[in-house]
Amino acid sequence: MPSVDLVDETYVVVDRSTLAEVVADPRRWAQWWPGLRLSVFMDRGLDGIRWSVTGRWVGSLEIWLEQVGDGVLVHHYARLDPVDPSTGAARPLPDDARGRRRAARARAARARAWKRSVWQLKDELETGRLVGTPRTTLPVPERGAGRAGERRDGPDGP
Repeated sequence: MPSVDLVDETYVVVDRSTLAEVVADPRRWAQWWPGLRLSVFMDRGLDGIRWSVTGRWVGSLEIWLEQVGDGVLVHHYARLDPVDPSTGAARPLPDDARGRRRAARARAARARAWKRSVWQLKDELETGRLVGTPRTTLPVPERGAGRAGERRDGPDGP
């Protein structure tokens, strides 16, 4: 198990294609995850991106964009281990009390930093929309997506 194993979900009332464009912008990545170098290993288009991570930490990051109602549920996953500065290789934190405390602090710091970033993005993309009101333009259902608002777990449904 990685030293930092973080899962987060945030709902943003915006068109998924707009959010996908923002997520695909490498300039945002440096703002969201400073000190990390990201390499796309799976560009999923409207569904998001998966990255390999190097830098002070190594591992993977993922943003999955799930259309829900008139917005998008942004799923964020971070699976990271610190790098040993002397070797440049991943060195998971030890599985003892001290290592678990360090991992908990690192996980909490990453969670706070991500929440600040995603809430800032939410504020930016939802500017002008009154809280509790729908988007002014509703999403066009994807081909074969079924009824509006119907949740689908994959390309062929649940």
